[in-house]
Amino acid sequence: MTGPTAVSETLYTSLANQLPSFLSSALLQCKRLPTLPAVALKVLDISRSGDATLSDYARAIEYDPALTARVMSVANSVHYLRAAQPPHTCFEATQRLGLDVTLATVLSFCLFEHGHTARSRQHFWQRAVTAAVTASYLAQQLCPHQSGSVFTSALLQDIGMLALQTAYPTDADLLYGTEHTSHLHTLQMERRYFGCDHALVGAWLLAKWGAHDALVQAIHGSHDGLDTEDNAALCLRVSGSVADAWLSANPAQALAGVIRQLQALAPASEWAMSGLLAHLEQSLPPLMDTLGLSQPVPVDSVALLQEAQQLLFEHTLMLSARLDAQQKARKTLLNDYAMLEQRSRIDPLTQLANRAWLEEQLRARFHLCLSTKRTMSVVFIDLDHFKVLNDRFGHQAGDEVLTRFGKMLASLIRVGDLAGRYGGEEFLVILPDEDAEGARRFAERITRRLQERPMARIEQEALYVSVSIGVACLTDGGFGNERELIDAADQSMYFIKRSGRGGVSVYGH
Repeated sequence: MTGPTAVSETLYTSLANQLPSFLSSALLQCKRLPTLPAVALKVLDISRSGDATLSDYARAIEYDPALTARVMSVANSVHYLRAAQPPHTCFEATQRLGLDVTLATVLSFCLFEHGHTARSRQHFWQRAVTAAVTASYLAQQLCPHQSGSVFTSALLQDIGMLALQTAYPTDADLLYGTEHTSHLHTLQMERRYFGCDHALVGAWLLAKWGAHDALVQAIHGSHDGLDTEDNAALCLRVSGSVADAWLSANPAQALAGVIRQLQALAPASEWAMSGLLAHLEQSLPPLMDTLGLSQPVPVDSVALLQEAQQLLFEHTLMLSARLDAQQKARKTLLNDYAMLEQRSRIDPLTQLANRAWLEEQLRARFHLCLSTKRTMSVVFIDLDHFKVLNDRFGHQAGDEVLTRFGKMLASLIRVGDLAGRYGGEEFLVILPDEDAEGARRFAERITRRLQERPMARIEQEALYVSVSIGVACLTDGGFGNERELIDAADQSMYFIKRSGRGGVSVYGH
């Protein structure tokens, strides 16, 4: 597949728009990104159905002779020689392997060839397989009709890391070179370095292949929090943490942390952790061997759980003894921090950035863009007829409009963007790695939202407001400093004011 299907075009476009422009360009220009053939995509599509049979998988696999030969070969390997007669058909091979191993074999044939034997990627695939087996087991308990799709989602949840490694091999060594770096730390480093994480990149890559929307969306949300009512999503998100614990240098301590997270969701008995660990101990060695992956250090599941529970008990006692002191210290620190943050960065009315913080951040980002040859855009917003509104309805109504507009603006920006109140009824939004067209679309979302939602209610009557917006992009002018960039957006905004208000103008366009 070279691009998304028509069905997934909208989702693909949405994901592509969320990628920083420099990263999107690098990924599209990279000739060695992982790919999936049509038959693998068909198998993924089949995995969505809770009614799919092994016969359905076999018929799809048989369209690819090389893939069929691979499945037959695995079914005839030493781990699956349970009968005297070797399998003669693809269906017999899938019967012998079972669903999970069949899916892993299909995907390994298509993806593992991309350097999976390299030491730097062995841990990646060990984690992927461990997470997939974990997710499948949990799904059998919580949502059995989705176990096939959950297995594939878990196996592919970190595929974006492969894409980033391929596009940025030198930088990837710094991000992924240490096996036991926590996954959370890796995500934070990716967001700091690339402006997004591998979950977004992986979802984009799957949409580019033409994978079905449900799988794409599952990968996109695979690293979100555990507070969800979607059992399939929950199994997927838990699987990575369990895999990290299983492969950790200190598995008992890591597993105790996972159990603490799960206990916050439901009683530990509902998760049947002992059954899951026993399943991993039994299932992982033959599956790792089948896929040509080196074996991690053997784990005694019973001893591991006992040690983790003991550590959890000790941790609970320690927390109880220190709880009062910690709560007092935390409250003091939070109050001090909140006061400092409020005074130095936050506009008290709108809870957005204040002018000083906006200008400081814009200055830093302006020079960063110049030194790294990246771009950014600024969006200058002025609420129309605000003085008339104040004179007619009073300053209290005006403050309510500003407050609600601030909340609406905060809901529209992405991670990494910065929105603030520039002064009075003027607002400024900084959009890193965004060109003029993307900034214009963002501005138009603001105008549409204002048309849909009132900013205040006066005597039970909805009060709608409009805005005049000016956009300026760093690459559209020879701006010498950040002040000139703001002035350009300001000039574009006043062009809208003079033209009748309520619209968007882009500098230089």
